[in-house]
Parts: sequence; C-alpha cells; structure tokens
Amino acid sequence: MKESHISKVSFELSLKEWQMKATAELLDQGATVPFIARYRKEATGSLDEVAIASIRDRLAQLRDLDRRREAILKSLEERGLLTGDLKAKIEVAETLGVLEDLYMPYRPKRRTRASMAREKGLEPLAIKILKQENIDPESEAQAFVNPDNGITSAEEALTGARDILAEVISEDAGVRARVRWIFEAEGVLRSKAVVDPKGNSKEGKEGKEGKESSSSEAYRFKDYADWSEPLSKAPSHRILAMMRGQKEGLLSLHLAPPEEKVMDALELAFIKGPGPASQQVRFAAADGYKRLLGPSMETEIISEIKARADEKAIRVFAENLRHLLLESPAGQKIVLAIDPGFRTGCKMAVMDHQSSLLHHEAIYPHEPQRKTEEAKAKILQVCHKFGVDIIAVGNGTAGRETMAFLSRMELPEEVPVVAVDESGASIYSASEIARDEFPEEDVTVRGAISIGRRLMDPLAELVKIEPKSIGVGQYQHDVDQSALKAKLEDVVRSCVNMVGVDANTASKELLTYVSGLGPKLAEAIVRYRKEHGKFVSRDELRKVPRLGPKAFEQAAGFIRIMEGKNPLDGSAVHPESYHIVERMAGDLGVSAQKLLEDKELQKRIDPKRYVTDMAGMPTILDIISELSKPGRDPRRKFEPFQYQEGVEKPEDLKPGMRLPGIVTNVTAFGAFVDVGVHQDGLVHISQLSDKFVRSPTDIVKVHQRVMVRVLDVDLDRKRITLSMKEK
Repeated sequence: MKESHISKVSFELSLKEWQMKATAELLDQGATVPFIARYRKEATGSLDEVAIASIRDRLAQLRDLDRRREAILKSLEERGLLTGDLKAKIEVAETLGVLEDLYMPYRPKRRTRASMAREKGLEPLAIKILKQENIDPESEAQAFVNPDNGITSAEEALTGARDILAEVISEDAGVRARVRWIFEAEGVLRSKAVVDPKGNSKEGKEGKEGKESSSSEAYRFKDYADWSEPLSKAPSHRILAMMRGQKEGLLSLHLAPPEEKVMDALELAFIKGPGPASQQVRFAAADGYKRLLGPSMETEIISEIKARADEKAIRVFAENLRHLLLESPAGQKIVLAIDPGFRTGCKMAVMDHQSSLLHHEAIYPHEPQRKTEEAKAKILQVCHKFGVDIIAVGNGTAGRETMAFLSRMELPEEVPVVAVDESGASIYSASEIARDEFPEEDVTVRGAISIGRRLMDPLAELVKIEPKSIGVGQYQHDVDQSALKAKLEDVVRSCVNMVGVDANTASKELLTYVSGLGPKLAEAIVRYRKEHGKFVSRDELRKVPRLGPKAFEQAAGFIRIMEGKNPLDGSAVHPESYHIVERMAGDLGVSAQKLLEDKELQKRIDPKRYVTDMAGMPTILDIISELSKPGRDPRRKFEPFQYQEGVEKPEDLKPGMRLPGIVTNVTAFGAFVDVGVHQDGLVHISQLSDKFVRSPTDIVKVHQRVMVRVLDVDLDRKRITLSMKEK
C-alpha cells in the first residue's frame, strides 16, 4: 500500500490518515465492508459502509492507474523513448486522462497522414515551420521535392509538413488539457432526429413498412428530435435518454464547444507571430482540430459524461433497491398467494410458515370463463382448510380486478388482502433457481409462490433475482453493466447482513450474500444442513467443509441460530465477544440468558468497565444495544396497504382526485406511483413538494406510501400525471 495513496484518499474523503490506513489494511486482508463497519469500529473510527466502500473503490482506481503507469513506462523504456523529463511527468500524473495525454505522442499507432509524411522525410521541414523563424515556407519546401519519395511539388511538401504539425498539435498534452476544459465548460450537446416522429427517415429509408415500424420508436424521442443545451447544465437522465436514442439509431448526438475559443487556445499555444511560417502553423492547427483533436475530444468527453451519468443512475438504482429489499416482511404466516390472470385464470398457491408449498390450483373469476361462484368456493375452502392468515395478490395483469373480486367476498375475519409488487416474478419462475426449488411445478405455480414469499420476506425472495431485473432503476440497461452489477451486489450484501440470516432456513441464494461466504460456501452450508439436520450452534458452522477460520470470522456475526444452545447465537453479538457478555452477566450474578431477558439488568451495565485494547467503547455499546433486542429484525413493522375502492383502471381517474398510492420507482426527474390502475403515474420533481426539491430521493423512497392528486390523464399516450403538493 503506497503512503501517497493513503494521503490522497484521506484528503479526498475528509478522513484521518490512520482511519484510511487501518481500513485499507483490513480490506487487503480480505475483510468485507459489512464486517469492517459492524465489528471493527475501533480500528476505523466507526466508519460506515459508505465510507469503507468509497475507500475500497478509490484505492482500486489508484491501483489501476499505477498499473497503467507502469505499463506505459515499460513500453517507453523498451522503445528507447523515455527521457528524464517525460518520466517525471508520467510519475506525477494524477488521472488516467493526463497519463494518456502524455503517452499519446509515443503510442504505437496505425499509419496516419503524419506518419506517411515522416516516411517521405518531411519531418525536418515541419520542425522548421513550427519554429516560425523568418523563413519562406515555400522556398524551404522546394528543397524537399523528390519524385522518388512521391513529392512532386513544394505544395505537396507543405501539405505533408502540415499533416505532421496537425498531429503534433492535436497530441500536445497541454493543448489537450485546455481544449478538454473548453469542451466541458462551454460545450453544447446537440441531438437531431435520424427518423422524425412521423416515421420519415432523414437518411433516405423508403417503404411503408419501414416508416410504420420506426414511427412508434421515434415517438419516444420526439423531445430530442431537435434539442440542444449546454453540457454543464444537462442532467444525467437527459444525457442517458439521448444516448439511448443514438444507440437505437433514432438520434444523432454531437458535442461541440465555441470553435473560436478552441482556435484561440491553439494559437496561444503554438502561434508565435504573423509571418508566413506562422500562417502554415495556423492552417495545420485548424486542420488538426477539425480532423483529429475535435473528434478525439468529443469522443472522450462524451464517454466521460456517460460515465458520470451512469454513476448517478446507478446511485439512484442502488438507493431504490435498498428500500425495496428492506421492505417490511409480513413474517411467518400461512399465505394464500394469487398470481392473477384473465384468459388463463388466477393461479393460487398456499405456503406454510416456512414458505413451503402446501397446495396449488387455478380459479377463473374473470372473463372469458367467469366461474365466479366456483372461484369463491375454492378460495373459502382453501382458507378454512389451511388456516390462511393473509392473502397476497400480484399487482400485474388482472391484479386490481382480483383485489376487487376478493373485496366482495365474505372472507374469514382478520384475513387481509395485500397487493404485492410482482416485478421480476416471471424471471424467477423461469430460472434455474426456481426449477431446482420446484422441479415438479410449472412456471405459473412458481410465479404464485414467488408472490407469496415476497410478502413473507421480500429480501429472502428478491435475492434470487438478478438485481437489475427488479425494475427500480433509471436506464439500467444503458449504463455500464459491470459497474451496475458491482454496486447492486454491494447493496444486496449490505441489506442481507444488516437483517441477518437464519442458518437453518436460509436459501443458498440468501447465504451467498453473507459476509465471507459466497456461492460455494453457501451451497456447502445447505448441503451440511440437509445431511446433519439443523445447526444447534454457530460453532457448528466450523464443521462445514471448506469453511475456514477466516470465513467463520467474517460470517459468524451475521448468521443466526435461533433457539440454539447458546442464546447469543441468535443475536448480532459476534462469537469473539461472547466472553464480554458472559463477564457482564457474571458481574450481575445472572446467566447470559437471564441478562438477555431482563431489560432492568441491562440498564445496570457500566460500559466503561468492559473496555479493553481489543474491544473499545463502540463495540461495548453495540453489544449492550443488541442485548435489548437480540436478533430482532431491523425492518419496519408490516402494515397492509389498500388502494382506493372503485378506482381500478385509468378511465376511473379524474383530475383533482386525491388517492393513496405506493412509490414504485424513483428517478432523477421524479417518482412513479402505483395508484392501482395497472399503470404508474408520474410525480414530476416539480410536483413532489411545495418546497424546492434538489433530488427526488430527498422526498420519497421506493415502496413509500403517499397521497397524490391527479393532475392529468392522457389515455391515448398512456400517461398519468400526479402531484404530491398540498396546494
């Protein structure tokens, strides 16, 4: 670990160097972010997961930069191009952009106009012209006329020399830095329609079928058919929208700064006077910008703004996913889950307290079959036979109609009916995970099971689906997929470890995200459980094949053994701290079990008595806090939600209506809200509050329950506009 990295990251993240160094050492030793945040607070100064992940990611960037630096130095040295001055500049380069700018003139490249001019021996002429001394370029060029080299005139020689100068100017590190700043500060982003909203191609596409197929696609980007705005003011969601249009061949997208400012910068750097040689350099600079520097810089800056827009979109997605995963669980209940449908009927599945399938069948309460009485009878029969505690109804096709159908029934008392977000349920039902769990059932039954399990424990079920398929993101299919995957996996891992995992009931997929485990160890735990029965203690985890001391240390505090031999095994107290609890209990003259049960005894604990070099005050306070709620689920208490009765489809909505809804997605430009009409409405950022809103995430979260007012319903465009303003 470089000391320079420690100083740099500490400064950037406003951390003390000892915090930064200790965290980096723990990460290098293989400790996970959740483990460090929870169980190594003394070492890090109680840094949270966000700060620890930022340290990890920034160190990875700096190490990547160092690897690239070493590769460049090695390449230059092997080719005899490394001077002392160049080496010094490369060694202090702080960004990849600066590093690549320094390397650009020496990078092995394909044949260019400049390289061909050099092959013809024109570099000395280019150097003379660049010095801009009192010379006549045409006279100097005459000396380089050589038909054997393909140079038949002085003008051809001058053209070749200018090609060399154009490349030199465009590859100058100082010039590139200045032009890059002009692009970023004053560049204008422009998009144009390749196909207009009526389906007429601007590139000569012909034929009625081609026009009709492109029309609906182009309509999605009509706002950007002739759009321009300063790059510095373009929000991330508009950038990603335009880039999607470009990717789909419906928009052209360009970035250009004021050309006169770029030329001023080039002249300031290279033009030394008004003479004829300076005029040749001026021509070369203009050509170099148009042909080389401009396109190169446009590509580079667009790539950078795409990366920044990706980062913001990924951050929004991650925040949404966190709130979705931590949605309140209904808990261990007998659940009747219904996956609604019209033509194919509604699939019913009954799960027991451990989410195992007890029964399934289909009912047909809607058109075209409409076997209403039969459907009612089957539902009542199932409710009475299995003692159903709660009914879960998917919120997809026919969901609202099924909810209305159930509301008209005389269900057993205290059996609530709850709408469940079924985004991604179809992906799970057709997955290998679902086939392994329920090999005898078809996809429709698996879909109903997933809906019921989501109600019981959203986190345990949603980990079985690739996070980006859950549908709470902004342009998630357009952003950097590896960065998205890494960020979302961080979120899932954070949520799983925050809640804790029961070793005797958790699926392989849930165990995979426990700190220190992963797919292979998770599978080994499940296999051991099947072969040996339930775990009776955390210590028994050490018997799982290949689960060594390091993995045990990382995982043990997040794994729960409920009703095991040691009462602390069901808590978040790490086994390494059990002796502290036992000492606390001993000092009070009671057992650890009694201490866990008696809050009055817990109040008598003096934390200062138990602070040691190994366990500081943060750890002691965490332990005392955990004693008061051992193993308690940190998620909010579950409360059923009800849509507005009588509002089931967009046609039922009228401007001015106030009704309850659930936030289904939060983006940079607003929030989407489900009001129970099969189509989410948009609350634009300007309608989220009577006060100024900097970011929608400051006001709303995914699955938050809100009251909204209908502003407009456009049935043709399938758009519902809502407001959360009071006035």
